[in-house]
Amino acid sequence: MLSSGPLEDRLAIRELIDSYNDAVMRFDAEAWAANWAEDGIWSLPGMGEVAGRDQIVGMWKQAMAPLEVRGFFAFAGPIVVDGDAATGTWYQQEVLRMPTGVVSSIVGEYHDDYVKRDGRWWFKRRVYGVRHRSETQE
Repeated sequence: MLSSGPLEDRLAIRELIDSYNDAVMRFDAEAWAANWAEDGIWSLPGMGEVAGRDQIVGMWKQAMAPLEVRGFFAFAGPIVVDGDAATGTWYQQEVLRMPTGVVSSIVGEYHDDYVKRDGRWWFKRRVYGVRHRSETQE
């Protein structure tokens, strides 16, 4: 089995991922921010690492501003829960349209650390990497 720990915690982490992806699809910064711990850390290729929810949301808005999101879907790897901490791996499929008309198809991978506070799971750290990218012109 890839995952371990209480099933209810693993399900709650999956719902955290669903909430994150739904907010991306709707470009809803407030809903997206609500998934992060106040002291969270986010790392993106080419944009570096940023700490703190407000700074994370600022970087997200900057990264997303020029894009039209056509698809943003996650596929689960292992989720390992140990008390109020957990780790997870997610494989991400993205279809993004740039202002130039270029459409990028991306397969990415998130390595996550989660923290449970007040009975709820939050992103403590997300590190994203690109596994494959292809582009076409519309």
